[in-house]
Amino acid sequence: MGEKYTIGIDYGTESGRAVVVSLQTGKEIADHVTPYRHGVIDDLLPETGEKLGHEWALQHAGDYIEVIKNSVPAVLKQSKVNTDDVVGIGIDFTACTILPVDKHGEPLMFNAKWKQNPNSWVKLWKHHAAQDKANRINEIAEQRGEKFLPRYGGRISSEWMIAKVWQVLDEAPEIYEATDKFVEATDWVISKLSGNLIRNSCTAGYKAIWHKQDGFPSNNYFKSLDPRLEALAETKLRGEIVPLGTNAGGLTEEMALFTGLNPGIAVAVGNVDAHAAVPAMGVTTPGKMVMVMGTSICHMLLGEEEKQIEGMCGVVEDGIIPGYYGYEAGQSAVGDIFAWFVQQGVTAEVKEEAEKKDLDIYQLLEQKASDYQPGESGLLALDWWNGNRSVLVDTELSGMILGMTLQTKPEEIYRSLLESTAFGTRMIVDAFHQNGISVDELYACGGLPQKSKLLMQIYADVTNRNIVIAESKHTPALGAAMFAAIAAGSTNGGYDTAIEAANSMARVKEEVIKPNPENAYTYEKIFQEYKRLHDYFGRGENDVMKRLKNLRIQEEINI
Repeated sequence: MGEKYTIGIDYGTESGRAVVVSLQTGKEIADHVTPYRHGVIDDLLPETGEKLGHEWALQHAGDYIEVIKNSVPAVLKQSKVNTDDVVGIGIDFTACTILPVDKHGEPLMFNAKWKQNPNSWVKLWKHHAAQDKANRINEIAEQRGEKFLPRYGGRISSEWMIAKVWQVLDEAPEIYEATDKFVEATDWVISKLSGNLIRNSCTAGYKAIWHKQDGFPSNNYFKSLDPRLEALAETKLRGEIVPLGTNAGGLTEEMALFTGLNPGIAVAVGNVDAHAAVPAMGVTTPGKMVMVMGTSICHMLLGEEEKQIEGMCGVVEDGIIPGYYGYEAGQSAVGDIFAWFVQQGVTAEVKEEAEKKDLDIYQLLEQKASDYQPGESGLLALDWWNGNRSVLVDTELSGMILGMTLQTKPEEIYRSLLESTAFGTRMIVDAFHQNGISVDELYACGGLPQKSKLLMQIYADVTNRNIVIAESKHTPALGAAMFAAIAAGSTNGGYDTAIEAANSMARVKEEVIKPNPENAYTYEKIFQEYKRLHDYFGRGENDVMKRLKNLRIQEEINI
């Protein structure tokens, strides 16, 4: 049997990327990016112009199909592989990104009757407008002693399925009534590829409060939230839930025509971007935390038993690698924070200097920030520009920079923001490690490790741990391709388990980033100050951030 290939598609926040991957080496033969035509929709609905509320974040489902139609033919043409040698296709996706569909599996936003209602559209992972619902979900679960709550660090996020569904019911009951099912975008795209709408256990477990043994929360619990939600699990959330690597069905004739692939090849069930990255970095055993670093960070870790960890996004049996409990935590803004500062905070002089030196602003700021030693800037920041995902699980928190003076320079602020995200990761690492889930070394992938050596050195110094960097530039897409290989199976040139696939296809760089002992010593002192601020503003001693945010929202409403 000659060399075989699969295609992996990584659906990010702004675009989708397809790769053709060799099943023998894991090498990406070709890649192609399709930016979403409508991008992130957070102000006005396209075409109809409806104004969106505070902290809304939507997307257009049609953009996801455009990725398939544009990027898959492009990588096939670029790679020049024989389509007879492509044995499967898989995808990963941002999560929790959900949409309501009708009985034919079509998004309600495609229906002229509903498209003017924002609640018929795709709610992106960073849609936070359901925070009031998340608060009630947590309050009532705690009052009732629901055993699912500790599995999610004590709080369900507004980013997840149930809070977003409840928002639809509360704000647009006609949309809720018209909805046959609420589904993850990753499952919907797979339904378009395979013709079968099947739920994957990863998003169900981490984002929809589903448990392998217990299923969804009880009808009584849902009824206690809202009597109209009583039958939610058996109506709007119904459907088969299957493990990662399951073959959802063969590629449809229609999609074969669009893509140039052979009909009938394996289509793996949907996956989450961060989770797909774990085996793609060769991590198939405990003790190694995988950080998928981009606009935000997802932290993934394997364990041999189910434990309660403050602020984790969830622990799911077989959620990442079969045979282990998969733990997830995360930070809701990282690269987004750096982008905010570059776009909104740098002076004209910085922009001119970057242009003269033929550098982008990030490169210039990194060069300048690298000249500083830990603590030299006198600045300390809290990394809550998009709320806090772990360990506080509170989207109502906001960012802060302490210690600025009239002498403070842009590169000092930039470095403090880099450091703040490393401190946020340190909080997560400590939460796991102190509760018996070992974190011995870190593995990093995504756009940020490829772009910023300074950032990765700061992370190594702040956490005082070695960091292994992915060799692949498209690690989640590589992981999606690996699960496509598992869906295809060894009889078709693929693999039968994630461990087998990882042994052949995973790729990391030989160079390991090691902590600098002197920097680690200084950062330990600064981290203790970070932790004091973290607890002071984040654990209720001073809720000034929330009071200010409420004033802002009220003023926007009045305007």
